Amino acid sequence: MDLKNDVGVIIVNDGSDTILSDDFLNNYPYEVQYIKSSHMGVSATRNVALDNATADYVMFCDADDMFYNACGFYIIFREMSGAGFNALMSVFVEEGRDPVTKEPLYLNREMDSTFVHGKVYRRKYLMDNNIRFHPELTIHEDSYFNCLAQKCAGEVKYCQSPFYLWKWRDNSVCRHDPKYILKTYNNMLESNTKLVEELLKRGMTGDACFYATSMIYDAYYTMNKEEWINQENKEYRDATERRFKRYYLQFKNLFDALDMQTKSQIIVGIKNRFFNEGLFMETITFDQWINEVMAL
Repeated sequence: MDLKNDVGVIIVNDGSDTILSDDFLNNYPYEVQYIKSSHMGVSATRNVALDNATADYVMFCDADDMFYNACGFYIIFREMSGAGFNALMSVFVEEGRDPVTKEPLYLNREMDSTFVHGKVYRRKYLMDNNIRFHPELTIHEDSYFNCLAQKCAGEVKYCQSPFYLWKWRDNSVCRHDPKYILKTYNNMLESNTKLVEELLKRGMTGDACFYATSMIYDAYYTMNKEEWINQENKEYRDATERRFKRYYLQFKNLFDALDMQTKSQIIVGIKNRFFNEGLFMETITFDQWINEVMAL
């Protein structure tokens, strides 16, 4: 691997007044392309970076993240060897803080479709299949992109060696705001809406049924969590359930079309994930909750 010829970095300034100097940009053993643009939001900005890329493979990195160790490039290039891949999914490491001592903690995260962390894609595959970040999404936008890319990929590799570190940042809204999910679950519904609509547009009805059903059950079990039942957060629950009502009415036909065996598998997966986050009880049945939401 030759860093100078095999690796490149593209930084897109999304309308910020902070301008990186030439001295900073020239201080690396590989080319750093710096693009200044007007403010467009995270999805459109990532699309600008993708449009300016020329490499065989691309990965997206949030501004405050980094490679987990010095072997990061080696691990990625190892996976590229031979036939390579259209999509690579990897485990990654999350930097956290001890709630009492505030000392750094490092947690191993499983592969998922939520974050850009630990994902690499063949650029030609993305371009040929018109797989891009949806410009209307500014929160939970990466789950739309990752799910679409991985479902269309055909050739997906799974890497058990972490090479990406999701760093801690004190002013990161999703870390320091305990009500982040309460405030942004509507955005998750919006991201999933765009994904299901795109899958239907591409004729991928089976995948559309799966993702719509997964979102419906995820919303139901989420509403059973203590923070959503707490009357202190009633305004967030009310807003989310009203947005969910529109979602459910839009995709109820897809939910009804999915077979019970697949639905059971989805439920088991969601329950296992939620149990790992903290034990919860179903305070109301799924049918009862749907009827309550439809009455809003």
